[in-house]
Amino acid sequence: MSEQRYEKLLAALADNSEKVERALEGFCSETDEDFGIVMDAERYSLLGGGKRIRPFLVNEFCRALGGDIEASMPLACALEMIHTYSLIHDDLPCMDDDDMRRGKPSNHKRFGYANALLAGDALLTRAFEVAASAEKLKPDARVEAVSLLARAAGDRGMIGGQVIDLDSENKSISLEKLLKLHSLKTGALIVCAAKLGCLAAGFGTDSAESRAAEKYAAGIGLAFQAVDDMLDVISSAETLGKNIGSDKDKGKTTFLTFFDIEQTAAYAGRVTESAKTALADIKDSALLGELADYLLQRRS
Repeated sequence: MSEQRYEKLLAALADNSEKVERALEGFCSETDEDFGIVMDAERYSLLGGGKRIRPFLVNEFCRALGGDIEASMPLACALEMIHTYSLIHDDLPCMDDDDMRRGKPSNHKRFGYANALLAGDALLTRAFEVAASAEKLKPDARVEAVSLLARAAGDRGMIGGQVIDLDSENKSISLEKLLKLHSLKTGALIVCAAKLGCLAAGFGTDSAESRAAEKYAAGIGLAFQAVDDMLDVISSAETLGKNIGSDKDKGKTTFLTFFDIEQTAAYAGRVTESAKTALADIKDSALLGELADYLLQRRS
């Protein structure tokens, strides 16, 4: 991947990541001597750094539509809390049973099963508190934001996708069902991020801008998962910061069940182009288009 081509995007991602990190630290600064361990467990996973793609989508859609990052940041942080909770729970022995996450021991390996479970629960509930208290949003927009988050995180979104994923282990499922799985488990929060950014800029879910954002996000979500499936085969644990080959070990259906590496890469390219086409209704979408290409070409 040419770092020079993505110089502006990488700078924007780094700037956003730094701002999100500071905001998250503010939302999670308190402690208590009687149950501080669960707060430590929350911060351990939440403040792990990274590119913060989902918060970037929230803030960048808001910016592209003329909004203020002060309005979108609480929503970006709330979404990142939900994403982090899902990673903590995904790694648990009852789910994917992974020992590594982002190059360090998974939460349950560091704090134990029970505290990791509770840390995830705490982050999920804290997310709604943060979204509901977004001072720069009008009351009706806060309600809509909480509704978007709840649907994306719940059984009609990410959790529904996780149930399909667990139920599909060591089974043959159709490509149609695989696409449904990924549109829920991975795609729901990515779509939510884009729509939250529109909402923070004053464009509700029934607006043309929000519908365009949804199409874009759904496309990059599928491309992201297709690339993930490839990296699980062709990358290394050192590069990814987590175990590789786990999909095959767990008997999971992936894009590589239906396509070879080249065909999967071609599919990811097609849905990425479709996603970029959807940006025509977004005024200042150059960075979002660059992000789509960057995610397609990522190696970690």
